[in-house]
Amino acid sequence: MSGAEIEAVDVAAYTVPTDGPEADGTIAWESTTMVLARATSSGVTGIGYSYADRSAAELVRSKLAGVVQGLDALAVSAAWHAMWHAVRNIGRPGIAAEAMSAVDNALWDLKARLLGLPLVRALDAARLEVPIYGSGGFTSYSLERLREQLGGWVREGIGAVKMKVGAHPAEDLARVRAARDAIGPAAALFVDANGAYSRKQALAFAEAFAELEVSWFEEPVPSADLEGLHLLRDRAPAGMDIAAGEYGYQLEYFRRMLEAQAVDVLQADATRCGGITGFLRAGALADAFNLDLSAHTSPAIHVHACCAVPRLRNLEYFYDHARIERMFFAGNPEPVAGVLRPDLDRPGNGLVARGEVMEPFRVL
Repeated sequence: MSGAEIEAVDVAAYTVPTDGPEADGTIAWESTTMVLARATSSGVTGIGYSYADRSAAELVRSKLAGVVQGLDALAVSAAWHAMWHAVRNIGRPGIAAEAMSAVDNALWDLKARLLGLPLVRALDAARLEVPIYGSGGFTSYSLERLREQLGGWVREGIGAVKMKVGAHPAEDLARVRAARDAIGPAAALFVDANGAYSRKQALAFAEAFAELEVSWFEEPVPSADLEGLHLLRDRAPAGMDIAAGEYGYQLEYFRRMLEAQAVDVLQADATRCGGITGFLRAGALADAFNLDLSAHTSPAIHVHACCAVPRLRNLEYFYDHARIERMFFAGNPEPVAGVLRPDLDRPGNGLVARGEVMEPFRVL
């Protein structure tokens, strides 16, 4: 197909309350906001989204929609660079990158739909299935709900799960022990401190968690503390990987983290790092450093892109996002035997928005 121009980009924001209080090592929340972009060309619509404040939707309207209008719908990279240039003076990291991500994700979906291909084919897949880990185990959960959630994922065939730690350090070992009891000895257990610990706290907890066979310690110290992450990577027990990177908005962020030898596994998020375009660049960078990439949350938007990453570790099947995506979209991928597979029978990302379900949650 040639001559397909991006005719319009529309955007909306939807805020969905959580089904109970949620918290991690550093913050608590009661709702999640999805910013949904729709890009149209030649009677075809592509959809993409980010999880961000509603202000990201305002930014799409005021700064980005007009920038990409009229550009070649099959040249997503050109649109990405146009958006990147447009947000220079308002600050590229943060809200601007999240707004770009929603549009970029929609443009990739549009391109694949125009070509009549599932997105995974348009991205040149290296694989056709993606290993996942169940993620939740919030610090606000009772031990009963913690056991129920993590144990439930393992019973459903998901062989790895992650829980939050750090909000109440004195309780963390008991909570991790309860999680291990719930999932049994065979499942992999990950912990995520969201940067809540000091360096010495994190070192002590790494040793204690290793006794419970924790194999993944995410953001043991703040992600900006590259020296601290490097220290943890060097001194963590054998068999325990240090992971970080979910707050990366620009390629330079990932490069600095990798050059500091701060992680064993690099994380990236296509709803933050400039969409699928930025996610694939982060994956190529990780490959250049001989490290795996892990996709942070947003399973439905990541599943196709993960198939195109050279060195992929896993995809985070995050409770909040999986719940919202199941509500909002037909064609949402569901786990089977611990993996997600892109639907090869649907064009684009395979998602169809359920407008009647989404509308009551609309805030913009």
